[in-house]
Amino acid sequence: MRILIIEDEVKVTRALAEGLKAEQYDVVVSHRGEDGFALLCAYGFDLVLLDLMLPGQDGLSVLRAIRERGSSIPVLILTAKDAVEDRVRGLEAGADDYLVKPFAFSELTARIKALSRRGKAEYAPRLSCADLDMDCSSRTISRGGVPLSLTTKEYELLEYLARRQGSVVSRDMLARDVWKIERRATPLDNVIDVHMARLRRKIDEPFERKLLKTIRGVGFVLEG
Repeated sequence: MRILIIEDEVKVTRALAEGLKAEQYDVVVSHRGEDGFALLCAYGFDLVLLDLMLPGQDGLSVLRAIRERGSSIPVLILTAKDAVEDRVRGLEAGADDYLVKPFAFSELTARIKALSRRGKAEYAPRLSCADLDMDCSSRTISRGGVPLSLTTKEYELLEYLARRQGSVVSRDMLARDVWKIERRATPLDNVIDVHMARLRRKIDEPFERKLLKTIRGVGFVLEG
């Protein structure tokens, strides 16, 4: 599970990051609201831990921007503000949960697990990007009504991209989540590139509109 922490207190972020990494979570930290939002737009995450009191763009503004972008990523607010009206504002802006500082680390991990289970229950069985349609139950794919035939790994790769469409997916993420290999190596990069080329030939080459793009030096993105 990949978690983005947007929190300006260095000691807090260090403690959270170390604790979550010990629990086998993949953690990325940002100390400013606008930087955290940029990371979220550029890379794939499974959950956001968001402080409200941030320099520059505050937490509520970041939260509203996330929801206005159409993202349903779970957001857990971490804040020293414990007034009922503050909690209400956060939840109304689109937060999924609220944890007041100081809190026990065990409670944080319990809430993360609860949000993770909720996300799995809401896992979309059908995905689309422009005229590309995926039925994840039957693993059938079509584009513009034309059925497409993919290998098992090509399908897994496409579904991973489709669930993060509009966000850049790095080779590290593909190695970890699609190939289930923790440490990426050059030979695996070649394998990823070969599969990506084959996938592009099937879903893009026969069609005028191209959906799968390579961001040089960063990764890949599926977007309509």
